[in-house]
Amino acid sequence: MRFLLFIFVAILSLQAKGLDVKPVDNELYKKECATCHFGYQPGLMPTQSWEFIMKNLADHYGTDASIDDKTNKSILSYLLANASQNAMNYKKSAKITKSLENGVLYQSITEIPYHIKKHKKIEKWMITQKEVKTLSNCTACHKKADLGIYSKKTIDIPNYGAWRD
Repeated sequence: MRFLLFIFVAILSLQAKGLDVKPVDNELYKKECATCHFGYQPGLMPTQSWEFIMKNLADHYGTDASIDDKTNKSILSYLLANASQNAMNYKKSAKITKSLENGVLYQSITEIPYHIKKHKKIEKWMITQKEVKTLSNCTACHKKADLGIYSKKTIDIPNYGAWRD
């Protein structure tokens, strides 16, 4: 029995290896959230952030994104189960979680210390140009972000090219 458990854990580890965060795999989340904006993987933020976001959908970054209670609870359940601290076998989720300060409520991905650290060398024009606009537009530069891959090899900044630092 222990051997089978070992094999199961090894297979799960191999699946997670290579991915920075677990890809979005919830159809309701895709339908309700990812049709309006990039479907941010739950592993990019901690549980407290997802709770805050889902409680405040009436003012979702300047837009009313309200949904019914049943849908909200279902999506929140998915987000919490896969939030960064619950996805520590994915390398970016682990790094994000380790970068968090106790007692701080991060209201967006761009406030996460790990995210700030990884983007600090990017020149302002690269972010503000029309093809990117904001750091929350992950897919503008991370060409495999939708697959949960954010490695340097997949970065291609519009009007600049591959990122080398």
